[in-house]
Amino acid sequence: MKRNVFLALAMAAPLAFAQAPAPTKEAAKPEPVKTAEKPMPAKPAAKKFSPKRFEDARHCLEQPNNTAIIKCAEEFL
Repeated sequence: MKRNVFLALAMAAPLAFAQAPAPTKEAAKPEPVKTAEKPMPAKPAAKKFSPKRFEDARHCLEQPNNTAIIKCAEEFL
């Protein structure tokens, strides 16, 4: 019984997928107005590696506030 059901489904499956979709009636869409495209801004130049980049910057964490920590750590980028 199970084999007969499987064979029937296997034979009917291609027929279900072979049907073309019904055509849809869409209203004519107006084309979007093309505006002058602005050129993309140039990417900033990549920073060069410096030997200081690999040094320990944990002493910056002892600064009193986040702004001071960031300014101290920027030296190591």
